[in-house]
Amino acid sequence: MGAVASFVLMAIAGRAVLKEINTFELMLYRSLIGLAIVVLLMARSDQGFAQIRTPIIRQHIVRNIFHFAGQNLWFFAIITISLSQLVALEFTNPLWVAILSPFLLGEALTKQKVLVVVLGFIGVLIVAQPGVEPLTLGHAAGLAAAVGFALNSILTRKIMRHDSVLTVLFWMTLIQSVFALVLSAKGGIPWPDAALWPWLIVVGFTGLSAHYSLTSALSLAPASIVAPMEFVRLPIIAIVGMLLYQEPLMAAVFIGGAVILAANILNLRLKA
Repeated sequence: MGAVASFVLMAIAGRAVLKEINTFELMLYRSLIGLAIVVLLMARSDQGFAQIRTPIIRQHIVRNIFHFAGQNLWFFAIITISLSQLVALEFTNPLWVAILSPFLLGEALTKQKVLVVVLGFIGVLIVAQPGVEPLTLGHAAGLAAAVGFALNSILTRKIMRHDSVLTVLFWMTLIQSVFALVLSAKGGIPWPDAALWPWLIVVGFTGLSAHYSLTSALSLAPASIVAPMEFVRLPIIAIVGMLLYQEPLMAAVFIGGAVILAANILNLRLKA
């Protein structure tokens, strides 16, 4: 529920901020705020700044290329399609993991996995409604963001064999600050208005709290329990979209989201 609340708040704050600055600039401030929080946490921890050391810095860089791309695409999507559609498309993340794991982690690609993936993408078609509703760059960005997050998940699995959560968060916020600075610098980096700073702080804080909450949940309960709980985010974000942005409640989004969720649960049972 901490992760659900974090993602919902991040979407609301992201929409408010992106009226004034672009996604690269948002990622710069988000990463710098996150870095300040992580440094403070490290300073107060028993291991201190010794946690910065890592023998796999290249893996951190590669992981953050995919995460940075996915996060920028996600922020682009929240201002171009409805929040409920974006969240439903995000639920394909585990299906992309199932597709890509055989190539990156050496896991077997079975007939059952293929059927699960096909079922999941039937759900995507129900959500996107091609031929009924016009497909936009926002839909493509939402799906591409899910791919970026899936690659991030796969690489995080490998990195967590060596490094702690704080180490991962430190290198994530530092590397992504550099990426965002380079991509933002060309057009000049505007200093946000005072009214934007509360929203920027929310984005920076929730980026860390979402990751921390999910990691903690998976340390306390198996993925088969944690993953289906994320479906709670769909009705919550749909209601938020309706109340704050006058977005319609679309039956297709809930039906498609349920199909994608069913595919995810089947995938988890196959792993079990």
